[in-house]
Amino acid sequence: MIGVPEGSDLKLDVSFESVSEGIWVHGTLEAKAVGECSRCLDEVRQDVAATVQGLFLYPDGERHEGDEEAEDAFEFDGDVIDLEEIVRDAVVTDLPFRPLCDPDCPGLCDQCGARLADDPGHAHEVIDPRWSALQGLTETKES
Repeated sequence: MIGVPEGSDLKLDVSFESVSEGIWVHGTLEAKAVGECSRCLDEVRQDVAATVQGLFLYPDGERHEGDEEAEDAFEFDGDVIDLEEIVRDAVVTDLPFRPLCDPDCPGLCDQCGARLADDPGHAHEVIDPRWSALQGLTETKES
């Protein structure tokens, strides 16, 4: 429902530190996410500011089975560090599960789909189908 569009600009401010196992990358990113409100389907634009971090293991580095740090480690081929995966992980965890255009967004009418924010008094006369047979008793018959 919401995400950073492909090809949009990101602002990354990262540091690279050499550690014994590989290269530790940490910093921040800023981006603009675009999506739709989960209640009324209007466009939602949201600033994203997330923390980026990850360990890129040297090519000859050893991964230990069951080591928690090894699960959060990424591959480093010795020449290029590909930040795509850690950037994607940081952005996804910072985005709302159900984006809203407004915290008090009333959404859409479940009967006709009308936007309730435009017409707060919007309502439909709904008769419970169990009582519909009795509706004929109140109507007068014309001969």
